Amino acid sequence: MIRFDQVSKRYEGGHDALSQLSFEVPTGEMAFVTGHSGAGKSTLLKLLALIERPSHGVISVDGQSLAKVGARAVPKLRRRIGMVFQDHRLLMDRTVFANVELPLVIGAVAPAERSRRVRAALEKVGLLAYERQLPATLSTGEQQRVGIARAIVAKPSLLIADEPTGNLDPQLAMEIMALFTEFQQTGTTVLIASHDLPLIKRMKRRVIVLDHGRLVADLSAQEVL
Repeated sequence: MIRFDQVSKRYEGGHDALSQLSFEVPTGEMAFVTGHSGAGKSTLLKLLALIERPSHGVISVDGQSLAKVGARAVPKLRRRIGMVFQDHRLLMDRTVFANVELPLVIGAVAPAERSRRVRAALEKVGLLAYERQLPATLSTGEQQRVGIARAIVAKPSLLIADEPTGNLDPQLAMEIMALFTEFQQTGTTVLIASHDLPLIKRMKRRVIVLDHGRLVADLSAQEVL
């Protein structure tokens, strides 16, 4: 599903966020990316979603080279990728239903199908009863669940998450991770950036470790244990 081949990212001013990064994530796998603050975790995810472009190297998603994806084709690519952020990035003046529905509106999905998919996604994260509420009335954990519902509503083949449990207590963090595990078990590839090492160890999954933009370890679940 994901392939990085000697990928580097240098920002203006000469800062190297990633340097000669190479790894693969098979379809249907759930893996973590970890490292110190500034190690390059967020940059890696931004490259996958074409929020950023690499300075060197080749990135492929589901067999497609991202270098061949022009500006007009970026929205189509992103419809295949669900993105979850630490700060939720919800529209506070729209209902929970409208927030989750947004990717389907952009994708020109028919209204009846949108309603069916939104309610299925909200039921999956346990928030169907809150569909008419505004995000501001929800707890931080519930807002994160809305963000996850929005990420999965278009049935993406790849789900990426940037510090999705950074603002949550340990119990809520494990509940969110349980959701990601459910998606992975149905065939979705899941890649999560996190610096929460105790949480990562409890998840017993593959861990990709970055240090100043370089790959320093690629640990299997057994090696993590």
